[in-house]
Amino acid sequence: MTDLVVRRLLVDMEAPISRHWCGGDPFRSAFFNALSMSFPVGEQFFIDSVRNAFKALPADQQVQFEAEVKGFVGQEATHRRLHALYNAHLDALGLPNAWEPRAKDRIRRLDGLDPRHAVAATAANEHFTAIFAQWLLHNPSVLESADSRLSTMWLWHAAEEAEHRCTAFDLYKALGGNEKWRLRWFRIVTVFFLTDILRQTVTNLRADRTLWRRATWASAWRYLLGKQGLIRQTFGPWRDYFKSDFHPSHHDAAASVNWLITHRASYQPVGG
Repeated sequence: MTDLVVRRLLVDMEAPISRHWCGGDPFRSAFFNALSMSFPVGEQFFIDSVRNAFKALPADQQVQFEAEVKGFVGQEATHRRLHALYNAHLDALGLPNAWEPRAKDRIRRLDGLDPRHAVAATAANEHFTAIFAQWLLHNPSVLESADSRLSTMWLWHAAEEAEHRCTAFDLYKALGGNEKWRLRWFRIVTVFFLTDILRQTVTNLRADRTLWRRATWASAWRYLLGKQGLIRQTFGPWRDYFKSDFHPSHHDAAASVNWLITHRASYQPVGG
């Protein structure tokens, strides 16, 4: 089992966010803003899925998972709260959140189903966030910003996503979840996640009136497909999920551990 620490990030998210906060780059700003728009409803879904999976476990297995589930819920609830504050600033900038209502509609379709479906979908999403987190922690320069609050918030979020990457996966396995549905949900989540992040990023750029600038597309190419690009560096880790013996712990999380140690002044353990 994983020892998960709930942390309070020591940043002030009440102050406004500038339109192109990420190094003055419209594409990178729009991309990270799009991700943030998905988090409040997404994190709540993950919390509910993990709680329901935990409740479905036999009593002896609940003892094994109890502390980890509590830590997972605490971390995700903290992420949800901060991204809700972040998203309020995006709303003030006139950026419409079209991702959230689509996500809510999909989540409603899981109501009443075996809890293994929701926790399998959560495990798939957590794999996406974990590999994105590892990429971000190894390439922190993509968060170049005069607003250190946001750089710190994204890297802290990434570190915790890597830290709790195993929880939903282990719960799915503990509930007897099979490989067929694990992989089926991963394919479904892959299609929805990639489609939604593309659509919301384009929506943000259109609202920002920067969609058709040459510099926007050049940045997108470098950031996604360049030598250190997101797609190029995460394709292999993404594909690993299809291996029959895959487990999230197979991916090294040293960058997460190192960031949390190095930046202890940026957060305070809850209750610590």
